[in-house]
Amino acid sequence: MISLDFNFNILTRDLSHYLENQVKVGLFGSGVGLSLVLGFSAAYTCYYLISVAKKPQLISGGKKFYHFLREQCPVVSETYYPTFWCWESRIQTLLRPFVTAKPGVIYRNELIKAADGGQISLDWFDNDDSLSHPDPATRPTVLLLPGLTGTSRESYILHMVQQSRDLGYRCVVFNNRGVSGETLLTPRTYCAANTEDLETVIEHIQRTYEAAPLMAAGVSMGGMMLANYLGRKGRETCLKGVVVFSAGWDVFECTASLEKPLDRFLFNSYLTSCLQASVHRHRPVLEKCYDIDHVMKARTIREFDERFTSIMFGYPTNDDYYRDASPVHRLKSVQVPMLCLNAADDVFSPSHAIPVEAVKQNPNLAMLITHHGGHIGFLEGLWPRQSTYMDRVFKQFAKAVIEQGNRLKDLS
Repeated sequence: MISLDFNFNILTRDLSHYLENQVKVGLFGSGVGLSLVLGFSAAYTCYYLISVAKKPQLISGGKKFYHFLREQCPVVSETYYPTFWCWESRIQTLLRPFVTAKPGVIYRNELIKAADGGQISLDWFDNDDSLSHPDPATRPTVLLLPGLTGTSRESYILHMVQQSRDLGYRCVVFNNRGVSGETLLTPRTYCAANTEDLETVIEHIQRTYEAAPLMAAGVSMGGMMLANYLGRKGRETCLKGVVVFSAGWDVFECTASLEKPLDRFLFNSYLTSCLQASVHRHRPVLEKCYDIDHVMKARTIREFDERFTSIMFGYPTNDDYYRDASPVHRLKSVQVPMLCLNAADDVFSPSHAIPVEAVKQNPNLAMLITHHGGHIGFLEGLWPRQSTYMDRVFKQFAKAVIEQGNRLKDLS
């Protein structure tokens, strides 16, 4: 802090000296204009370094997992420098899909059958050119779960595939029913609380590559589904580790936050329309069981869930669904190493609902909280096109789990 104050004093002195000796020009002359620009730039830089760029907070329920992360994932200890021209939460959230690049990835699609007669679409990136793991039978596999209306073509998914490719791993993306262009065979889609399709997918991957280590990464609702799955399964899973990004831990708090006027305008209405568009695409099979006209009149995610999701999955009320979908209630039962990344300014998952105390009670959990980052934003660098802070967390943690996973056994 002494160094920062000293630098600030020097900067102020130099600026004052420059202003005093500025060439005398009119109020709107170039000298005054340059002075104003320099003054604003200096003030903005000081504000950014003091209030915006901060080290993340790492919380864990056990010392063993905490020290493992500090040692194997240096990103958890580094200062996060959000992109200086778009560090605000909503701007990060809105710009990420447009600013970040979409790496070229060629998938191999596979459709597998579900117990109810439906089908699940999996997009595989086999990485047959892997030098570090040339044998497909033992090549590590990373299962990726996109967000609420996301698919394997989302930029954040493509970035994780790219990071996995660099590590020599294979990836498979679990697309929720009906969102990636496949035909909906039964009147059932998906929700954060129901993990039956996820269990089917994990069992299928394990049968296909029995000798290959398997880990998973979930984003937003995909992360919620993963956390709920781990909470239900306990030790009865083949997953070696899990990383979760921008999950909503308490659905009541998430929906309440998104119903605030600005966030409803920016995010809630758009996501509701995306959900309705998916329903409309599959109307012929869904209208046999649900009042689709009523669903299409929903104006918020809560109204959509009241009219469609909670009814589809048999909940007496929407509150019952939201309670069951909230991963916070199952964190105590997680028995697999799980790292969670949330931004304190994420309007989808407000900071007061981040389950810090629950994480402290389970040695298998770790929570990494950045001061800024928004929802699946985490943009950094002058022009954050190729990589984000979230990408770096994913890559380092995936490598640590796959290559140092034996050290994560028995974290209690």
